[in-house]
Amino acid sequence: MKSWKRNALVAAILAFVCGGIYLNWRYEERRAVDLVSTLDAEKILDDATLVLAPAEDPAAQAAAEDTEAARQTAEQAFAKMRLSRQESRDSAVHLLQETISYAGEDEDVSASTLQLEGIVKMALSEASIESLIISKGFADCVAYMTEEGIDVAVASQGLSESDVAVLTDVILGQTDYELSQIRIIEVN
Repeated sequence: MKSWKRNALVAAILAFVCGGIYLNWRYEERRAVDLVSTLDAEKILDDATLVLAPAEDPAAQAAAEDTEAARQTAEQAFAKMRLSRQESRDSAVHLLQETISYAGEDEDVSASTLQLEGIVKMALSEASIESLIISKGFADCVAYMTEEGIDVAVASQGLSESDVAVLTDVILGQTDYELSQIRIIEVN
């Protein structure tokens, strides 16, 4: 008796699932037909309505290629700046880590540890400044901090006074530098 009830329950569930699949299939089929019938003939692109745009004049193509080449050159310049900064920082960190591992006196270890913490703090500040500047609408930038000041290279086609004010505000908000220690470099 128990197996009969179980078989009946399985058959009923199977019938409901199959019925649902069938109804869904019919609904989708009808919906697809409705979408096609609602399209205007003017909105359907076929070979008869396909019109190719005339080729641009050579001067416009050359200008577009020059613009693309300049953009790639600027991207390469920023990539080289970041790589150079990272390589110099990595070598300094490596030397400090060796000093810490081979140092015998506590004073040497604590001084090296403080320098290492300073490098990490500068790296975090640089990353924060770069992110904030990019979020302000500039295409790209690289910040390089030293004890003497900060250099910020910004991708721009002409910095206005308001752009310089925005950049300076970001830098002053993220660092303890004075205005005289900030140098902003425009990269075209």
